[in-house]
Amino acid sequence: MKKIKVAVAGLGRIGKIHLNNLCRNIVGIEVVAVMDVVEESAKIADEYGVSLFFGNFDELIVLEELDAVVICSPTDTHADQVIKAARAGKHIFCEKPLDLSLDRVMEVLKVIEECDVQLMLGFNRRFDPDFEKIHEMVFNDSVGDPQIIKITSRDPGPPPLSYIKVSGGIFLDMAIHDFDMARYISGKEVEEVFAAGAVKVDPGIGDDGDFDTAVITLIFEDNTLAVIDNSRKAVYGYDQRLEVFGSKGMACADNNYPNNHKLFTQEGMSGDLPLHFFLERYQESYQKEMKQFIEALVNGNAMPVGAKDGLMSIVIGLAATKSAKEKRPVKISEILR
Repeated sequence: MKKIKVAVAGLGRIGKIHLNNLCRNIVGIEVVAVMDVVEESAKIADEYGVSLFFGNFDELIVLEELDAVVICSPTDTHADQVIKAARAGKHIFCEKPLDLSLDRVMEVLKVIEECDVQLMLGFNRRFDPDFEKIHEMVFNDSVGDPQIIKITSRDPGPPPLSYIKVSGGIFLDMAIHDFDMARYISGKEVEEVFAAGAVKVDPGIGDDGDFDTAVITLIFEDNTLAVIDNSRKAVYGYDQRLEVFGSKGMACADNNYPNNHKLFTQEGMSGDLPLHFFLERYQESYQKEMKQFIEALVNGNAMPVGAKDGLMSIVIGLAATKSAKEKRPVKISEILR
């Protein structure tokens, strides 16, 4: 069987994770090239035995033998690189979001359709084993008719202000994962969003016009409710929890810990804090999502996270941003017309 030939564009934190998984954990492929604007990243290519290194995406994408490209570059480059890859006839895995502008996202998706290439978005949390199990229990009717979905997502510390200035804000760089998770778990579409934001962690975040603390209510097409809470700083670690309450019961997934020991004494109970960083917490999910991307290419199947998923997560994020700033519920139809 012919090997799928892949390239990785962008060797930041996520790019290195994907490169490692592609080179060491996935069979039936060959990483033929990597690209990064930082020349020192060529050393990373050498470490993984990748012979071709480019400092420019245009040079990378014209490789004739290339079947697919994994785009992990900064958000403001995603749209341009996806369009160039599609027009070059390459299949694409792209980290979220495609862009911060809805018009630009729609343009990208039109090009994808015209060029008849596959696109998968990097919503890795769908592939977390615990969240996959909750999804299975919802869809095999173990919890009955879902009524309330609760998602907690809190980071151990805020990103640099330089990142926040260009990220699109808490609803597009952080809560966007939770919006996708709510759609994935429910299998339904959101009709209305009501979001409230506050600055409780770093005044500098507020100075840049963003929030560091938020609560979002989603109302789905059948009146199922989802409640999401986000914080840029949880002093005890990376807080990632999910609950689905339904007519037959409740299913939940707790945090992951370094180990599950507990110490009980007359002074009280103690144990380890949750895993502290997202690369630890979601290590397995990053590997599984890349495997499923490659499997879809090999088998000619639809991507497990497709163009519509990328579009709707951004639409919900834009609705949440508008809601928090205008202090009112926002219909999805106000954003996606």
